[in-house]
Amino acid sequence: MSGQDNKIVDLILLTVGILIAIAVVIFVIARNMGNETMSQMQMNDPEIQAAINERIEPFGQLVLDGETVADEVEVARVVEAEAAPAMLTGPQVYNVACMACHGGGIAGAPATGDAAAWGPRIAQGMDTLNQNALNGLQGSAGFMPPKGGRGDISDEEIIAAVQYLVDQAN
Repeated sequence: MSGQDNKIVDLILLTVGILIAIAVVIFVIARNMGNETMSQMQMNDPEIQAAINERIEPFGQLVLDGETVADEVEVARVVEAEAAPAMLTGPQVYNVACMACHGGGIAGAPATGDAAAWGPRIAQGMDTLNQNALNGLQGSAGFMPPKGGRGDISDEEIIAAVQYLVDQAN
């Protein structure tokens, strides 16, 4: 390339660079203006303000010894709201904790309904199956974490899921 061609290429590249810089500046300005406008609109929207106020309002009050509670009905409503959740059934626990591995026989887990794979395990007795499910198992074929990795599920619910799996194998 000649010197004249290099100057033309340099001029074109400089022009493209300046245009890109202008586009970036316009984008940044437009974005900032849009954010300011949107935040002003949200601050004036009564629905959004009501939602914000609901989220930041106090959820309780401090009552010291010797003081009376101002609203007994509110205290009763809070106590009712904290009722324990209903216990899950065996099939429900299976669906949330066991199916991931036992549904397809993953990681050495005996597949649901596979009587041949479950037969020797069932022969060990329900106590052994329940203890393995509750405490986990490191076997030659694979590994099962305690409670299938779901520590939030109660022992009774896990035992119901074990019974469900045994019923499926019979």
